[in-house]
Amino acid sequence: MPEEIVARILRLPGYGVYAWEADEAANTLTLSIRQTGGAPAYRCGSCGISRHEIHSWTERRIRDLPWGTWQVWLRVEVHRVRCRQCGVRTEQLPFVGGKAHYTARLEAAVAQGCEAAPVSRVAAQWGLPPETVRRMDKRVLRRWAASRPRRPLRYLGVDEIFLGKTVKFLTVVSDLETGEPLWVGLERKRETLDRFFAEALPPRRWRAVRAVCVDMWEPFRLSLQAHLPHARLVYDKFHVLRHASEALDETRRAEFFRQGAEARGLIRGKRWLLLRRWANLDWEERQTLNDLFALNRRLAKAYVLKEQLVHLWTYTYEGAARRFLTNWLLALRWQRLPAFQKLGRMLTRHLDGILNYCHEKVPFGKVEAINGNIRAMLRRGRGYRDHEYLLLKVQKATATRRLRQAA
Repeated sequence: MPEEIVARILRLPGYGVYAWEADEAANTLTLSIRQTGGAPAYRCGSCGISRHEIHSWTERRIRDLPWGTWQVWLRVEVHRVRCRQCGVRTEQLPFVGGKAHYTARLEAAVAQGCEAAPVSRVAAQWGLPPETVRRMDKRVLRRWAASRPRRPLRYLGVDEIFLGKTVKFLTVVSDLETGEPLWVGLERKRETLDRFFAEALPPRRWRAVRAVCVDMWEPFRLSLQAHLPHARLVYDKFHVLRHASEALDETRRAEFFRQGAEARGLIRGKRWLLLRRWANLDWEERQTLNDLFALNRRLAKAYVLKEQLVHLWTYTYEGAARRFLTNWLLALRWQRLPAFQKLGRMLTRHLDGILNYCHEKVPFGKVEAINGNIRAMLRRGRGYRDHEYLLLKVQKATATRRLRQAA
């Protein structure tokens, strides 16, 4: 095989093939390459300036993209150059990232495969160890994240994801405007969120944050008030409604055990029907609930209270929202619903954070969507021990999806 044809297929500008070896039994092709030209220059690995003075050289074996069913390995002459600024340094190869044993284009191809498949499947496809594939993908994602422009953060979202009995919780901080996670940390303590401000958000960027969407977890509130005292804390609508659904479910259980055997038969099996919104029910489901409410007035009152609470986030003015919530709390006075009275006390304690939505219309759905993307990535990858890698994967997937929607 003529070396000129091999060099033309290889397509490494500035480098030429001077020898090659083919192992047909192992389907492996080894190409020996070196710089072409009369007086080649070698770039210093530290400062990147081209130098001509060589201290020593050695050969390095690097894997490249396959040619059909053949594995391709490059045998490269790597020089140590004398740099006036840095001293003796190893030259920087233009087609290899750092000290990796594979070319940058092979790394990019493997990372592209990891966008749509788990690491184990990509590793089997390329004949590489899974840890090597994971490391290659992470290097590409790090370079992609470093090259992105940094935009000011105006709306932050703070939430947690339950991972299991071992790791338990993962705290996620997100940019609600772009819908991307910014940082993840283990546990859901105040110290966890303090690490976010120490590692990922320098003090010069704090003033740009206008509002933070957060649940009613006290450690998160204390950390946010300490670092972002000027930002409004807006309590997540879906967490408040989840507490209302839990109060309705607790009322259902209490009424189930309070009723007799005949009435229990009508209440049994209605849990998920009661937790659904009235607007999402069909005619038969509404008729079933009407029969239940005709028998049990406490359940009817609890369901109406849960449905009414949704309208709290439809108000634009704080005074109107406060008046609505005051009337809603007054309606609880004589209803004999302990679970909703407990819910009312909780809403009263967190009233300012709930009413802040009238001033800052943060997108509540973005927080749940980001958590859903992280859970989907965890299911596809069958779990992640490296949370930095998980964060980079979700960021890249979200940014790619947003670009496709814009196009």
